[in-house]
Amino acid sequence: MRLRHIEVFNAVMLTGSVSAAARMINVTQPAVSRTLQHAELQLGFPLFQRVGGRLRPTVEAQTLYPHVERLFAQLDEVQRLSSNLRAGRSQGELRVLTVLALSYEVMPRAVQLFRQKHPQVLVHHQALHSPQIVSSLVLQEADIGYVFSAVPHPALTQESLGLHHVACVVPKGLLPARAVRSGQITLTQLARLPTIALDGQDPLGMLLAAALRDSGTGLDVVMTVQTYHVALALAQHGVGVAMVDACTAASADLSRVDVLRLDPAIDVPVQALRPTARPNSTTARFFTRCMQQALEQIGVRPAA
Repeated sequence: MRLRHIEVFNAVMLTGSVSAAARMINVTQPAVSRTLQHAELQLGFPLFQRVGGRLRPTVEAQTLYPHVERLFAQLDEVQRLSSNLRAGRSQGELRVLTVLALSYEVMPRAVQLFRQKHPQVLVHHQALHSPQIVSSLVLQEADIGYVFSAVPHPALTQESLGLHHVACVVPKGLLPARAVRSGQITLTQLARLPTIALDGQDPLGMLLAAALRDSGTGLDVVMTVQTYHVALALAQHGVGVAMVDACTAASADLSRVDVLRLDPAIDVPVQALRPTARPNSTTARFFTRCMQQALEQIGVRPAA
């Protein structure tokens, strides 16, 4: 199929008729009909059947369409990237992305430090999942992003800011006082308690799953979540033990839960990401230093 065939096919799939498709892509109805006929001739099978005045996609068309949707999503990314390159960035603004876990304790501390030197810079912040942060930075929709355990990307530069650990947030009364005083909990102890697990595709969730496999330990999972602060909230309501990053654990209500280190320790790297093609501005570099200081304030070890 040629690109013109794909454009017309997509328009008809979205609208269900030749006339609506013609209006959508700003061409005549005969042009849409001719393009569809030519596409079907080249493909060797029909794409639509006319039923009750509308075009119903064939099984072959329905099979093709998910691939066409992905193609148009990629074309949209090209348009967004070209728009961002054309528009550039204001010197008086900084667009920052963080995973949600860094947005509660770390981000506010960093902004407070940043504004002491750059009070005139307007900071735009969004909390997103790691894949969304990577995608936005690749499209140059933001200046810098902060994540856990990012997979390397050729369009992005990584900088390690520190290492923090997995913490277990335990509802009060679930462990004996002696175990709480020790300040840590083993995987064997954890296996006897109801736990709130993290999604298997989450960076921290993958680290935990690997540690459990290596130790041959199984958990009594009562619930799985995608967000660390949801896990923390569930623990604070007594649902089970939440295994979260130390940044999230820093905002725990210690009147309702005990926060213990996991033994053996599982380290989680904190990384700064920025588009390689864009110069690393003075304000972005300084904001990263502020993030590093904020991480150290809550006990995250500096990068080696």
